[in-house]
Amino acid sequence: MERKAIACAAVLALVVGVAWGKDDVMGRAKGIFKPIPGKAKALKGNPATPAKVELGKMLYFDPRLSSSHLISCNTCHNVGLAGADLQETAIGHGWQKGPRNSPTVLNAVYNIAQFWDGRAEDLAAQAKGPVQASVEMNNKPENLVATLKSIPGYQPLFRKAFPGEKDPVTFDNVAKAIEVFEATLVTPGAPFDRYLSGNRKALTATEEKGLALFLDKGCVACHSGINVGGTGYFPFGVKESPGPEIRPEGDTGRFKVTNTAADKYVFRSPSLRNAAITMPYFHSGKVWALKDAVKVMGSAQLGISLTDDDAGKITAFLGSLTGKQPKVMHPVLPPNSDTTPRPLTN
Repeated sequence: MERKAIACAAVLALVVGVAWGKDDVMGRAKGIFKPIPGKAKALKGNPATPAKVELGKMLYFDPRLSSSHLISCNTCHNVGLAGADLQETAIGHGWQKGPRNSPTVLNAVYNIAQFWDGRAEDLAAQAKGPVQASVEMNNKPENLVATLKSIPGYQPLFRKAFPGEKDPVTFDNVAKAIEVFEATLVTPGAPFDRYLSGNRKALTATEEKGLALFLDKGCVACHSGINVGGTGYFPFGVKESPGPEIRPEGDTGRFKVTNTAADKYVFRSPSLRNAAITMPYFHSGKVWALKDAVKVMGSAQLGISLTDDDAGKITAFLGSLTGKQPKVMHPVLPPNSDTTPRPLTN
């Protein structure tokens, strides 16, 4: 199915190119991409309110979600570092190294699903995963709820965020609050967004040439839509398998979720929004230079050897996807009480 999706996307890109005319780069781009909106996306079944967003922000930054009281959501998805952590793979409880690179949380609300293998359908489901993973926060829902209930300052915040609920301090509500906060972490106003809105001068000549190459070479088969990616699942190694240092043989991707042979080494395509500042790259985090990542994708996915000049132009275009970074003031968190569980140290 994933290979069929690639073929369909490639045909779509070709049709759009023919319809607009190959030289009309802006017209072709408008048919494939969309600008990031300036406001948060509405979430199905989880309406945002100021009280819920504020609670979600506090929980996002609170390390007491982890059993050690050291690791917060922001540890691996640092909003001051483009929603990532500048590590090859995430570092969690007891300094354990996780198996995969931490994807950026910025604009993640526009992805088809969360995690590299898409095992979480939305941001709320994703928020529950790291809390319970032994290699990450190493906590249990009941322990987390007990901790939050022991902190007097959280009780009124949960009641305000979830009015009418008899017992609002629940694991589900923790995830819902974090989800609405994370949905605000978007980066509109990138040069490429201004270009898509009709401002031809928003891209430099080199960036526009890079965009044309991005369209013509077939990169849009996996990286299209509002997030310039994040829209589907694709094999990593369509034409040529990357070396094991880039695609570790033991990480079979979506196969671990579906147990379907066709899903071996299949991953959700990452968003390329802010790619210039969310290094390192790929689920292994083994490639640090964006230009090198572009060349790897050329050979692995497209079966072509990109010249330094072409790779440089595509890399320049990807730089135009860096949007206005969210400015988030670190919240003052409510203090412990005498009954708050002590942190685990091992």
